[in-house]
Amino acid sequence: MIEAEWWEHDDAEAFAEAVAGDLGFIVESALDARNAALLALSGGNTPVKAYEKLAGMKYDWKRVTIIPVDDRLVPLTDPLSNVAMLAKIFMPKGARVVPLAPAELDYKAAGNSADALLQDMKWPPDVALLGVGGDGHTASIFPGPDLDAALTAPKTRRAIGVMPDPLPPEAPVARVTLTRAAILQARALMLCLTGDAKRAIVEQAIEDGAGSTVPIGRVLAEAEQPIDIHWAA
Repeated sequence: MIEAEWWEHDDAEAFAEAVAGDLGFIVESALDARNAALLALSGGNTPVKAYEKLAGMKYDWKRVTIIPVDDRLVPLTDPLSNVAMLAKIFMPKGARVVPLAPAELDYKAAGNSADALLQDMKWPPDVALLGVGGDGHTASIFPGPDLDAALTAPKTRRAIGVMPDPLPPEAPVARVTLTRAAILQARALMLCLTGDAKRAIVEQAIEDGAGSTVPIGRVLAEAEQPIDIHWAA
């Protein structure tokens, strides 16, 4: 059974404050325990204000490494780039922000490149912060021909290249993503979403558990750690 705790927030400001506070506690705890922190963070608009608030907190950011949970295979100058957004917020503070793979690679090769990169990192992440799409995808674990590979990759596989089918109209490009196994190896799991429609998707996914028909349900059903879900209308 999926163990999830919902945190409901009255507005976008309260949402951002709470998410930043939770992430800050994780950063502080990791720095105290291991003298380093590794954060796997999602892109998109939903968590941006929380990231900006987090970046304003006084930590030794030089000991913090940030990777995207997933990314689109686009140049760093493209507004679709998740790592570019993260770098803009956190690199001025001194954090190390690491792209998963070069944009010019074929998506399968990009997945292999990202996996090799992550194999050289101190694993696991201290947190994986996930979002959810209107089709129930999370990270870049999308419906399509690469769904099963992303869900059933062995525990040693940390990243994979994927081609969503259909391609999302707002970002019709191939992706690289952490595998389900890699996401679930994180010491803490957070899910951030807004709106009634996405809440309904997640609630149904949790109810369905392992029988869920959407990627977010298939990912969360295998989680052994509790999941904090932050939601605002």
